[in-house]
Amino acid sequence: MESVESFRARAREWLASALPRLGAPAADQGGAGDDDEDWDRARELQQRLHAGGFAGIAFPAEYGGLGLAGEHQKAFTEESAGYEMPLLLNVPTFSICAATILDCGTEEQKRDRIAAAIRGDEVFVQFLSEPRGGSDLAGVITRAERDGDVWVLNGAKIWSSSAYAADWALCLARTDWTAPKHRGLTMFLMKVHQPGVTIRRIRQVNGSTEFCEEFFDDVILPADAVVGEVNGGWAVASRQLFHERMAVGGGSPYVSGQGQRSRIGVSRDFLALARSAGRAADPRVRELIGESRAMHRVHEQLIDRISGAIASGQMPGPAGSITRLFHAEVEWKDADIGVEIAGSAAVTDPLGAAGPGQYGQHFLSRQSSSLGGGSTEMARNIISERLLGMPREFAADRDVPFSEVRQGRS
Repeated sequence: MESVESFRARAREWLASALPRLGAPAADQGGAGDDDEDWDRARELQQRLHAGGFAGIAFPAEYGGLGLAGEHQKAFTEESAGYEMPLLLNVPTFSICAATILDCGTEEQKRDRIAAAIRGDEVFVQFLSEPRGGSDLAGVITRAERDGDVWVLNGAKIWSSSAYAADWALCLARTDWTAPKHRGLTMFLMKVHQPGVTIRRIRQVNGSTEFCEEFFDDVILPADAVVGEVNGGWAVASRQLFHERMAVGGGSPYVSGQGQRSRIGVSRDFLALARSAGRAADPRVRELIGESRAMHRVHEQLIDRISGAIASGQMPGPAGSITRLFHAEVEWKDADIGVEIAGSAAVTDPLGAAGPGQYGQHFLSRQSSSLGGGSTEMARNIISERLLGMPREFAADRDVPFSEVRQGRS
């Protein structure tokens, strides 16, 4: 295996010759990932990475990757700072969906789908949450029924990030209503754009239409669409949630490049904001800037410690909830600090401007960091029960056939 330093040197030289450098941060024009041209650009950049031999760094070579270690990916991410990267593809395509297929998929699924994503040909999405489900993922009522050699899917999903731009989805559905809720689920790998699938985009309070809801009406899925075992979907979903917590918390080895999602987003340069607002000498503002930088530094160290401990077996997979929870706290703090430093300009600055107004817009979606990767309440439950050994909370539907579980007002 090539040494990390040799790989880093090659990456540095290639990046300088092959990828465009970033200019000034773009204004938020309604939410990351809303524009088709952003997705076209992300695919183009991923194709450049693949052509240059720097795509899928930590994925196995037999599935289109380079078969290198997480340290190689980290080195490339560090070197790529300042260059335009296909960050839209990090979550959920690579860090969640492709990683789950790698762990749980068939050889054909791994060979075809992971390789296509690494080439920049395909984008993935998660079809998990449902309109009535809340945080109870195992309580899904979208159903898949066997009909000869195929499955027939009916139901609805919601809060699917950028489903409109995706090609394939990991979809959790109920396949056995007589089994307890965790034991009657199956995960399917399905085409997003096919007969019977209707996608609607949801407009949020900040104007973004990134999130989608989906409706399935007699969607036909082939038998080989099953990921893992029939009625063994909870094991696949659990692995998927592990990868989601690692991705949201910042510990995934499959994320390439720095930044949340795309070139669109809020700046975290609070010193520049303070200077533009004429508040750089304010002791309170200086304390806030220092607090943000300290939180980010702790977060970086926490990611290294937790991800390393999980990889070495010193800590179990649920420990990823620690970084996921702390990530939310960092995001909350940054949202609050941005508005406090920007002051009234956070709400009076023109919509879509790259100035102080971006912090007001960002604050409107502050709570999203409490939900992605599972809610922070669920993260606390996982930490308390699976890491600290505290008693599990009561569940009235535990070990009860799902057909007998009371639904809604029944």
